[in-house]
Amino acid sequence: MQLDPARLLSLSKTVGTPFWLYCAKTLRKRIAEIKHLTGDGIQARFAMKACPATKVLREMQRAGIWIDAVSGNEILRALHAGQSKGQQPPSILYTSDVFRDNALQVILEQGILPNIGSAGMIEELSRAGYSGDVSIRINPGFGHGHVNSCDTGGPSSKHGVWFADLAQTAQRVEAAGMRVVMLHAHIGSGPRFEELHENLDRLASEFAALLPIFPHLQGVSLGGGIPHNYRDNTQQIPLDPLKTLFAKCRERLSEAAGREIRVEIEPGRYFVASACVLVGRVAEVKATQTNEKGQGATFAMVDAGFVDLVRPAMYGSYHGIEVIPHDGGARESQPIVVAGPLCESGDVFTRDDAELLVPRELPVPKSGDLLVLRDAGAYGYAMSSNYNSIGRAPQVWLEEDGSIELISRRESLADLLKAEVEEPIALGL
Repeated sequence: MQLDPARLLSLSKTVGTPFWLYCAKTLRKRIAEIKHLTGDGIQARFAMKACPATKVLREMQRAGIWIDAVSGNEILRALHAGQSKGQQPPSILYTSDVFRDNALQVILEQGILPNIGSAGMIEELSRAGYSGDVSIRINPGFGHGHVNSCDTGGPSSKHGVWFADLAQTAQRVEAAGMRVVMLHAHIGSGPRFEELHENLDRLASEFAALLPIFPHLQGVSLGGGIPHNYRDNTQQIPLDPLKTLFAKCRERLSEAAGREIRVEIEPGRYFVASACVLVGRVAEVKATQTNEKGQGATFAMVDAGFVDLVRPAMYGSYHGIEVIPHDGGARESQPIVVAGPLCESGDVFTRDDAELLVPRELPVPKSGDLLVLRDAGAYGYAMSSNYNSIGRAPQVWLEEDGSIELISRRESLADLLKAEVEEPIALGL
C-alpha cells in the first residue's frame, strides 16, 4: 500500500488517531491471487475471523469466495454481507470445537453446515433436533502455525477430532442419523514454504486413505496456511506451485473416492494482512538512562496500543513501522522502542516472542508525527478490544479511484455502556 504523507496527515485531522486504513486495490489484488489457485473443483473460503468488516466480506462475496465462520454472529455477519444460507454446496461453513452463545440456534435457523471439532458436538446437534449433514475437522497429528502458541495440528493442538478417533466419530454421526459430507484439517503455515508444501501433500494422502469410510463425502478442506511475509512485503511465497499441488490433491482424492471430490482452501491472513495499516500519532519521545547491565532505551510514545493491535504483545509479531513527519522534515535514525498509551508494561510494538524489547532502527520521530504500523489487516481490528474503556478506532476505506470512506466510526462511551443494565434485573433464582 502506497501512502501519500500529505493526505495521510490530512486524514488524521479529519478522523483523529489512531485509525485503520484499508486499501481496496491491495485487497482485490490478494483476492485475485487466491482466485488464481481455484477453479476445476477447487474452491476458496475466507476465514473471516481474520477481518470481519462488512466492506471486506462484500468484496469476498462479489469475488465468489465462500466463508468459514467460527461463531453464530460471524455467520450472521456473513449473511448480512450477502453470502447465501442453505446453499449446496454450502457457501458458509461453521467451524468450532464448542458451540457457544447463539451458534447452534443460528445453524438450525439458517441451514448452515457445521464443521465439528469435538465428538460431543454430535449429541448436542442431535438433542437440538438437527439431522442434516456435517463436516468433521480432523487433527491429523502434525502441523503448526507461525509461533508455538498457534499450533493448529498435532498433540498440543486443541483443534479437531484426533485422527485415531475418526472412525469411531464417523459411527456416532451415522448413529445420530447424519451424514459426513466434508472433512477438514488445518495444519498451519509453518515457518517454511517447503514445510507447508510437504504437509499439504501429506494431508491429502491421509485424506485419500480415509475416503472408503465416508461414502457421502463431497468435499475436503486443506485449511488455510498460506503465509504472509511481514518482514518483507515484496517477497511473498510463490503461488503457482500451490496451484499445481491443489490440482494434484483433487485428482488424488477424486480417484480414491471414485467420484469428483471438491477441494477447498481457507486462507485468512493472506487475503487481508497487507491490505490495512494502523495509523497512530506520536505524543512524545523520551529516554531512560543506561544501567549497569546496559539496559536503556529511547521510547516513541504513540496513541495506538495493544488495545488496537494486540499481535506484537500477544506473540511477538513483527509489523513494519514507518514514521510520517508532520512538518515534512528529515529525521536521523537510531534504535527506537515504539510503545503505546495503555497502563501495561507490555504495551510495546517492538518486541519479540520472548517478550524482550527489540528496538527498531527508525527515523527519530517528533511529537505530532504519524507512525504507521503496516500489514495490520489480519487479526488487527478483529482482535481489538475496549480495554481501559477505550473505544475501538475507526476504519477507513481507500478506494482505487482515490476516494476515501469511513466504514466504521470511533466507538464512544455510549457504545461501551450499551450492554450494561442501568437497573439490576432480578433473575429469580
